[in-house]
Amino acid sequence: MAPQHPSARSRAASRHRAGTAPSGVVHVNVRHTDHYTVVGNHLAQHRALSLVAIGLALHIQSLPAGAKVGIKAIADRFPEGEVRIATALRELEAHGYLERSRVRTEDGRLVTRTVSYNRPRTPGGPVPDPPPPPPPAHRAAVPEPEPVAAAVAQAVAQAPAPVAEPRPAAEVPPTAAARQEAVDLLARLRADDPRLLLAERDVRQLAPGVTVWLDRGADPEAVRQVLSGNLPADMRSPAAVIGYRLRAGIPPRMPTAPAPAPQARRPDPFQDCDGCDRVFRSPVPGRCDDCPPPGGPAVENAA
Repeated sequence: MAPQHPSARSRAASRHRAGTAPSGVVHVNVRHTDHYTVVGNHLAQHRALSLVAIGLALHIQSLPAGAKVGIKAIADRFPEGEVRIATALRELEAHGYLERSRVRTEDGRLVTRTVSYNRPRTPGGPVPDPPPPPPPAHRAAVPEPEPVAAAVAQAVAQAPAPVAEPRPAAEVPPTAAARQEAVDLLARLRADDPRLLLAERDVRQLAPGVTVWLDRGADPEAVRQVLSGNLPADMRSPAAVIGYRLRAGIPPRMPTAPAPAPQARRPDPFQDCDGCDRVFRSPVPGRCDDCPPPGGPAVENAA
């Protein structure tokens, strides 16, 4: 008979349930009853979207209707800079999770309307989810509610149509002097902020954008202040910040000055006719149109 060891420790019980994966993530899920947002795995596990874009889409879907989702509003809420947020918004637009358009309000202002889709849109409409599995035999099938995207599409259809903005005229190719002025302006930005020390390659790429501003009548000093003022604290790519500001803030063309109104011609002064003493208008004294020229009848009588 084998000896007993009453002081030996018993086998330690596992902290995980049977069947739990020995490595990797282990989920501890608590059922939410309020203050939660439902997100599909097509977004949470998207293969093409960046992590910033996925997180931004989740944040936008959790906001109430009417919340501000502009680049500056989001940058004030999160530590990411305006450039990364703008890139993430463009990703969501490209993959059908966002739709931004310019609309005119009742008081005539142009504002940006943003529509967030919890399922990505395609040219033919929202991407349908796979059909749900059939319900068990002992439970009655519950009809699926109409997709939220259909309600959003109806609201968008009832909203006022965006006002089509006129297409800009073709830009005139800049002269060598204009290109050099743009290059010099970009090179001097480091005097306003040492972080704006741009590489020569970046200056050459950004110079055409500056020439467009100057060609549209913008003052060089005003352009410099727009590009170097109010820079983000976390600026990892100065060239990207300058490029975004040049594209997003391009000013309209300077309107042409109206042609001067033609001055009304003053009437001729009054003159006394030398022949009949009637008053008539003429730039110089003389005879009216009804009187013959001086000496006319006398010449005829002499003949």
